[in-house]
Amino acid sequence: MARPRRIVLVRHGESTGNIDDSVYEREPDHALALTDRGWQQAEETGKTLRELFGQEQVSVYVSPYRRTHETLRAFHLDPDLIRVREEPRLREQDWGNWQDRDDVRLQKAYRDAYGHFFYRFAQGESGADVYDRVGNFLESLFRSFEAPDHPPNVLLVTHGLAMRLFCMRWFHWTVADFESLQNPGNAEMRMLVLGDDDRYTLNRPFERWCDPEPYGITG
Repeated sequence: MARPRRIVLVRHGESTGNIDDSVYEREPDHALALTDRGWQQAEETGKTLRELFGQEQVSVYVSPYRRTHETLRAFHLDPDLIRVREEPRLREQDWGNWQDRDDVRLQKAYRDAYGHFFYRFAQGESGADVYDRVGNFLESLFRSFEAPDHPPNVLLVTHGLAMRLFCMRWFHWTVADFESLQNPGNAEMRMLVLGDDDRYTLNRPFERWCDPEPYGITG
């Protein structure tokens, strides 16, 4: 099995929805574009990625949303060194189709009280639903490692919640661990690095907004 040396996760740059939540009443979530600042953020991250990957091949998976595709474009990676696949399982959490701003704000308050992992948005998904599809993607990713010519690098261009849930699934974190973590900032990276012991470690922890409060011994 040709396990990659690096698995890099990147959140999209700042989008119009990050600075004005009223845009969700006029445009579907998947169609929201990067702001000028979001393009700049992604271009800065791209410099880091190009230096990190050098002339090595990269297997890229990108969420089907406009803001993630634009983020990937802003990286300016060498097209001869990358293999790009759109991956719907890495999409943002579904909050419903057309969103009423006041209703979403109310539901976010309910989610904060109920728990981000278990609360399901009306006509949308819970964090647990996203965990399931991210876990399904992980199984496909593992199967891809069986190819003897698999690139030494994997790059996932996705969303903050998906990044946290990917790491939760990979490292077997508890729900309590997940609930204590903050989303990474726009265009922020996290990297799983393969060590000499054939195990992956996270190069940088997620920020915590509170201490985990597990129900039992798994914490």
